[in-house]
Amino acid sequence: MEYTRLGHSGLRVSRIALGCMSFGQPSEPGAGWPLAEETAGPFFRQALDLGITFWDTANVYHNGTSEEIVGRALKKYARREDIVLATKVYFPVHDGPGGSGLSRKAILEQIDVSLSRLGVDYVDLYQIHRFDPNTPAEETMEALHDVVRAGKVRYLGASSMWAWQFAKLQHTAELGGWTRFVSMQNQYSLVQREEEREMFGLLADQGVGSIPWSPLAKGWLARPWNTRTSRTGTDELTQRYNTEPEHKPIVEAVEQVAAARGVPMAQVALAWLFRNPSVAAPIVGPSKPEHLADAAAATTLELTDEEVALLERPYTPRLPSGYA
Repeated sequence: MEYTRLGHSGLRVSRIALGCMSFGQPSEPGAGWPLAEETAGPFFRQALDLGITFWDTANVYHNGTSEEIVGRALKKYARREDIVLATKVYFPVHDGPGGSGLSRKAILEQIDVSLSRLGVDYVDLYQIHRFDPNTPAEETMEALHDVVRAGKVRYLGASSMWAWQFAKLQHTAELGGWTRFVSMQNQYSLVQREEEREMFGLLADQGVGSIPWSPLAKGWLARPWNTRTSRTGTDELTQRYNTEPEHKPIVEAVEQVAAARGVPMAQVALAWLFRNPSVAAPIVGPSKPEHLADAAAATTLELTDEEVALLERPYTPRLPSGYA
């Protein structure tokens, strides 16, 4: 496994992040397709065997049970000091005033709840899950700075918003003398490249690292276009972001390059991401053992300029998705 600094910060992370949205308690309402704790355990062990020490979850995943599973796995399989642990705040977790958004009340309440679920004294990376238009930027950034000063958080990150919103938050932090973001968890893949228009230029200028979510477009870039799984027709996220017909020629290009190379499609799609100098660590949420193995192998797969041109040629402009 290769390691890199997260943006211009001193934090070193594995080039692949273990996405823990797939882990949770299936009995919880709205759980969807989570893997129960006994099923998730082997993935944590495999991640460590592969050198994947960057683990990402969120307070909202499966009503908090993802954080609980991650916390117990951390104690069972690893040493706290060896893991870069990330979680998030923003989406509703209860109906009270501190249960959603980025108000001071919500941030101070939710970091304590997350720490309790995770069973740790601090998280390495605390990320705002989205931009909150209902809270002043000054209130959000000062509250985030306070949790850093309190020792509960080491670094701050953000996720999925318009570039102007991220620039506003960074500038607000600078004006207040508060902690700035070192990472942006944004949706980025061969079928969703709109972040290249403004966000990646901003990240490069600000020294912020990208940790893309859905780098395989919910699996569409990891299998031939006409291949369907039992999850394809029932997973809301899979259907919401990745069923557009204009994706088909892109998926077919990935299949063509993968066949010529003799490697799985997932390796090609992930290797393409690493060509972007702002990308630090794509987030891979495994449900099968080969998912993490393919991701690790992609870190050393170097695509030629001709292959990259073939992969990028079918792309057409589209609306960004996942900002809300």
